[in-house]
Amino acid sequence: MDILLNVLADKKINQEITISGSKSESNRLLILQKLFPEITIDNLSDSDDSVHMQHALSTKEVLVDIGHAGTAMRFLTSYFAVNEVRETVLTGSERMQNRPIEILVNALSDLGAEITYEDKEGYPPIRIKGAKITKDKVQINGNVSSQYISSLLLIASKLQNGLEIELVGKITSVPYIKMTLSLLTQLGIENTFEGNFIKVHPKKNIAKQTVVVESDWSSASYFYSIVASAEIGSTIQLSAYKKESLQGDSCLSEIYQHFGVTTTFGDNFITLKKEKESNKEVLEIDLKNAPDIAQTIAVTCFSEGIACNLAGLHTLKIKETDRLVALEDELTKLGAKISVTNESLHLEKSTKINQNIAIKTYNDHRMAMAFAPLALKVPVKILNAEVVTKSYQKFWDDMQQIGIQQKEVKR
Repeated sequence: MDILLNVLADKKINQEITISGSKSESNRLLILQKLFPEITIDNLSDSDDSVHMQHALSTKEVLVDIGHAGTAMRFLTSYFAVNEVRETVLTGSERMQNRPIEILVNALSDLGAEITYEDKEGYPPIRIKGAKITKDKVQINGNVSSQYISSLLLIASKLQNGLEIELVGKITSVPYIKMTLSLLTQLGIENTFEGNFIKVHPKKNIAKQTVVVESDWSSASYFYSIVASAEIGSTIQLSAYKKESLQGDSCLSEIYQHFGVTTTFGDNFITLKKEKESNKEVLEIDLKNAPDIAQTIAVTCFSEGIACNLAGLHTLKIKETDRLVALEDELTKLGAKISVTNESLHLEKSTKINQNIAIKTYNDHRMAMAFAPLALKVPVKILNAEVVTKSYQKFWDDMQQIGIQQKEVKR
């Protein structure tokens, strides 16, 4: 489905939106719930990724296909590696079969897991024979995707002797590691994170409890972008959010002050308000702890005619698409002067946005959602718009509620 998004006639916005639970928290909790059935989960994400995760955890089939769900691929690799009663072939979409998994497989193999590659060395599909793991120490590079590290942490308490992970070198995406550890702590699983060492103690059972998933901050980013481009005085209330968040993307509340957007925390909700015009100075920011909001910020800067230098983006090369190259290609079509490296993005100040440009989404949900707020400035086409369901089922419905009109179009 390709859609044309129309410019709002009235850019003054005042709406309330409820957003599904965090995909990151939900997928961690789904693994933990399988390991500890005492857990009940409320406000679970309705994303495709979480649906794939639930199916994979419930099926008895040997072949498990998780589509585009990268988080599921990483977390399930460790889960099936310690599931002694079954053998699993874990695969995914064509893109997933070109996303590396070797670093995690090597770490699990060092611990005693039995994993082999079905096709290309270092990439899915992989065959996993569940095994009893007794080794309790492993090394892994600290600058790799935090999902590899979280994958190990999620199964650590079910290993006979627990697990100590040594993170070698510089550590990136620390908030996502801390999110995992915070969830373990919440469940009563003892752990420590000191220097470059993380230790998780073994735990056989936990107390029966219900965990409420906070709504997804990455999904909130698109509403920050909308408010940034809306008229002064516009507000959007989002639920359910809390000030003391486990999610690294909660840094949005600070970053978007640059665009004149304030965040007020209420009882389980936030209110975004356009208080003043955007600061036209160059935005310099390191997003190593929140790379998933890079696309939204880059598009907001372009929309607002602000130059930016975004760093810490090396993990974007191995996402659903190479997000840095995708951003460069699509923003260039819109009239941007932009350059990227393997870990950074540099955007010059712009004064014009080309209209009716067809934005390719590359099977990447965040490409579709990051570019949607441009509709407040010019008509824009989004190709394969249905890709948003990977993380945000109701995205286009919520855009309609905000006032962004949509029309299905033919290419």
